[in-house]
Amino acid sequence: MNSSYIRTPESISIKSIEEKGFTLSSSQYMDLIMPNKNYKLVGDFLSRPLKRSDLGVEVGSLNYIRQSPLYFLRTKALQSYSFLPEITSESALPVMPSVFVKQNFKEGDLLISKDSNIGEIVILEKDYPNFMTSSAIYKLPINEYKYYLLAFIKHQIFREQLDFMVPKGATIRHAKTMFLDCKIPIPNKDAAETIKFVEVLTQAIIDKEKLIKEKHQTIFDIIDNELKNNQKEKSFSMDFPTINEIDSIGRLDTGLYNENFKRLNFLVKNYKYGSIDLISRGFNWERGTSLEKNFIRTRIDSDTYVKGFYELVLPTNISQYGFVEKTTYIGTPSKLKTISQGDIIFGGEGFGKGRTYVVIEDTNNVATNYHAIRIINKNNDLTESIFIRCFLAYRREKGMIDYIGVGGSGGHCAPSYFHLIETPLFPKERQKNVAKLYHNEKAVYLTKSWNLDNFLLNDNEFNKIAGIYELDKTAKQLKTKLNLAIDNIVNDKSVEIDFA
Repeated sequence: MNSSYIRTPESISIKSIEEKGFTLSSSQYMDLIMPNKNYKLVGDFLSRPLKRSDLGVEVGSLNYIRQSPLYFLRTKALQSYSFLPEITSESALPVMPSVFVKQNFKEGDLLISKDSNIGEIVILEKDYPNFMTSSAIYKLPINEYKYYLLAFIKHQIFREQLDFMVPKGATIRHAKTMFLDCKIPIPNKDAAETIKFVEVLTQAIIDKEKLIKEKHQTIFDIIDNELKNNQKEKSFSMDFPTINEIDSIGRLDTGLYNENFKRLNFLVKNYKYGSIDLISRGFNWERGTSLEKNFIRTRIDSDTYVKGFYELVLPTNISQYGFVEKTTYIGTPSKLKTISQGDIIFGGEGFGKGRTYVVIEDTNNVATNYHAIRIINKNNDLTESIFIRCFLAYRREKGMIDYIGVGGSGGHCAPSYFHLIETPLFPKERQKNVAKLYHNEKAVYLTKSWNLDNFLLNDNEFNKIAGIYELDKTAKQLKTKLNLAIDNIVNDKSVEIDFA
């Protein structure tokens, strides 16, 4: 894949400096190279010109409230690694019903950011009737070639065009509607078939990302229902902390005395098949290596694989759904601690706090940093490791990791608090039912005989039995194939229609 379409000149003339108003900013003298001269502008794909009603509305932070059935969607919901909106407590804020503006968002709508993380785009995987967007987000009116346009806007060629229009040095970047003037190359060779190939790949990626969300929620529903439907006869009652309780916990800077924490923890402790804390269950822990230069002395960072480098799994790159969004690499003569199959990688601090990932495959030379805690299953039971990862994700969703953790700026949940994480003793078969939604070894991706006409049908059959891990893995494979196809279109080369 082409790493960049920007060309930096080796020298510039006095005349070009004069034409640029005597600015010496290096970005003003770079060129964007796009060999394919057959293109449409983004605006040409729209079914009508943009209107003010296509843009969101600001409600003001005074109208953010703790709970509401109505939400305000911020640009944080639009991320480069996902074709779908990322709905979190930071990207979707509950708002006062009196300021809510109904925008009637439907499945298939395209939302694009014009400010902040400009040019980021997502497609809605379902109707969002109770959401409105900020004034930084446009809804694009488009009917034809929707997936083709989406694929190109997600690609580097679009981002680099937009960077030329809106200088990166600006404190606050505003694209207004300049993104409408970005060029979208059209294939010159086998155009109809090539466009269909791009759209089929894009549709398949969206289908997988949608199913990841659904299976993630199903995991939570299974755990929640199992706990609530299998309680002992004892009922919850809220008691204020006693001196003895405070003395045994040894902390005041904690949410452990909170009624909501106690109620949720009671559900686990009162589970009829029993419960046990994480450490007593047979799990151990180990911090990753500190990657600071004053510790490992020498390091070279890379976004692409380099022979001999360590692959890094960092908590900040772990998705809320339990897979690694982005892999980076580091070269160092220092020996780093590596991770093994069955390990649970747990984010200990900051943004990634409580995010978890299970190492499914045998790994070599894969490391993590000090902010990641490697939770090791001494029972060597992959199904149990996956179940515990899913349960930890469920607890995080309920706010339990925040209650246990401590500190500002995202806080931290250190291993010294792991004994406070109570885990239910689900029967083995029910653990398997949960684990299968995360990883199913029977889901094998055999695409060699698939073609344009039967790909989506066959892919959907695979998706039905695939776990979150397999869905993410195959989505990444398709993204690589999609980016290669787009590179070839941009460079005016033939695109090989092949799914193998």
